[in-house]
Amino acid sequence: MNAAWIGLALIVLVIVVFFAVLFTFVPVMLWISAWAAGVRVGIFTLVGMRLRRVIPSRIVNPLIKATKAGLNLTTNQLESHYLAGGNVDRVVNALIAAERANIALGFARAAAIDLAGRDVLQAVQMSVNPRVIETPIVSAVAKDGIELKVKARVTVRANIDRLVGGAGEETILARVGEGIVTTIGSATSHKDVLENPDKISRTVLDKGLDAGTAFEILSIDIADVDIGKNVGAQLQTDQAEADKQIAQAKAEERRAMAVAREQEMRAYVEEMRAKVVEAESEVPRAMAEALREGKLGVMDYMQMQNIVADTRMRESIAKSPPPDLPGPLSGGETK
Repeated sequence: MNAAWIGLALIVLVIVVFFAVLFTFVPVMLWISAWAAGVRVGIFTLVGMRLRRVIPSRIVNPLIKATKAGLNLTTNQLESHYLAGGNVDRVVNALIAAERANIALGFARAAAIDLAGRDVLQAVQMSVNPRVIETPIVSAVAKDGIELKVKARVTVRANIDRLVGGAGEETILARVGEGIVTTIGSATSHKDVLENPDKISRTVLDKGLDAGTAFEILSIDIADVDIGKNVGAQLQTDQAEADKQIAQAKAEERRAMAVAREQEMRAYVEEMRAKVVEAESEVPRAMAEALREGKLGVMDYMQMQNIVADTRMRESIAKSPPPDLPGPLSGGETK
C-alpha cells in the first residue's frame, strides 16, 4: 500500500514538474492569447523564439496589435527587426498611425528609420501634426549700420522619404538664421525691414532651405524684431579712435626724432667749440715760435695785445644795458 502511494506521488510530481517546465519554457498563455485574437502562431514557433533568445511577448503582442489594425505582418519580419536591435512595438505603432493618416509607409522603410536612430512614431505624428520650431535671437546689421534682433518661428513637417540620411533641426535653424542675416544685410535701411518683416519670410522661403533635410518647411513667421545698437556709428567711432592713436604715435615719433636731432646738433656744437679751443691754443705757440725766429717783434706783439684789449672793451660796452634817459620836468625843464 505504501509503495503504491509513493509511486502515485512520484507520478504526480513528475507531471507537475513537466507542466512547470512546459509553462516556463513554452509561453502557452501567450499562444492562447494570440489564438483568441485570431493570430495564428505555432507553439513550436514560440519555442524557437525562446531558443533564439527572443522574448516572445515582444513579437506576439505587436503582431496582435498589427493584425487587429489590418496590417499584414509576419513573425519573421518582426523577429528580424528585433534581432537587429530595433523597437518592434514603436515600428508597429508608427505603421498603424500612418495607415490611419493615409500616409504611405511600408514596414521596410519604417524599420530602416527606426534602426537609423530616429523615432519613426514621432516622425509620423509630426507629418500629421506639424511642429513649430522657435529660432534663437538672430542679430544682423542693415546697410545703414543699425543692428536688428530677429526671432522667428519655423513650422516644419517631417518628410518620411528623407528621414534616413536627412539633416535635423539644427540644420534648419542654421539655414534660417543665415537667411535672416542675408536678408537684413542686403536691406538699404533698417526701416525697410521694420515696415515689411514678411520680406524676410519670403526671401528665406524662396531659398529652399529644407533641401537635404528630414523636414519640409511650411512657413516662416517673424515673431519679434527689435532694434539693437548703431553698429555703424560704433565702428566709425572705433576707427576715429584708432586713427587718433595712429596720429599720436606718428607725432610722438616725429617729436622723438626732433629731440634726437637737437641732441645731435648740441653735440656737434660742442665738438666745434672744442675744435675752436684747440685752434686758439695753437695761437700762443705760433706767436712764441714767431718771436723766437724773429718773424714777430716785441712792438708788434704789444700792439696786437692793445688791439685785443680794445676789442674786449668794445664788446663789454656793447653788452652793458643802456643808461636811463632824462625825462621831462614841469615847466619844460629837464634834468
